[in-house]
Amino acid sequence: MDKLAVVYPPVDTPRPLAENLWVVESGPIDAMGLHLPVRMVVVRLPSGALWLHSPTRFTDGLRQALEAIGPIRHLVAPNIAHWTFLKSWQRALPDATVWAAPKLRDRAQVRASGLRLDRDIAEAPPPEWEGAFDLAIVPGGFGFREVAILHRPTRTALLTDLVQNLEPGKLPTGTRLFARLTGAARGTTPLHLRLAIRLGGTAARDTARRIVGWAPERVLFAHGRPFLEDGAGELGRALAWLLR
Repeated sequence: MDKLAVVYPPVDTPRPLAENLWVVESGPIDAMGLHLPVRMVVVRLPSGALWLHSPTRFTDGLRQALEAIGPIRHLVAPNIAHWTFLKSWQRALPDATVWAAPKLRDRAQVRASGLRLDRDIAEAPPPEWEGAFDLAIVPGGFGFREVAILHRPTRTALLTDLVQNLEPGKLPTGTRLFARLTGAARGTTPLHLRLAIRLGGTAARDTARRIVGWAPERVLFAHGRPFLEDGAGELGRALAWLLR
């Protein structure tokens, strides 16, 4: 199977999804031999500045397309895995603020990369984000942290790896087998992440309840087909394993 079949076209192009909300589909990325689609979410803040959630690969064409929408001011690494493309964005946009999930700066790979992390994300949304979001930090073992975000104006939940919904028919054989075995093809949290999150104990469960309580209209995440309808119901089902 052609690796490009994994991705969701148009690739590396902002596509409007709701008012002041765009998605950028990219990939495939190679994650430990797995070929995965990956998604960035772009929000235009009330000031007109752009906020990039989990930036995907940088291209000059993508930068120009985004800057036609607004100036890029915020680059957000929302968990401890989604940071590898940030250095290219930072090099092109040195004045943009890079926001890091808790524990990200502790990773040896991040320190060795030379990536500049300007601010750590806390539970309280920073004033620079102009009141556009609610936040919830999902704790876990092995240093796992993921920042779940609700974009208030569009009632859109932004996750990263907490939920995955890979489509087996789009995947090469090895990745398809992995997705089926781990649950990454079932619109839920993959089994290999559940162990880390369960180590977060009651704090992880309480955070999941808070996220489900947002009752979003849609749910976006980094890998696979998003929940564009019945977001509240789909999210409750996706995190039911943690709420029990």
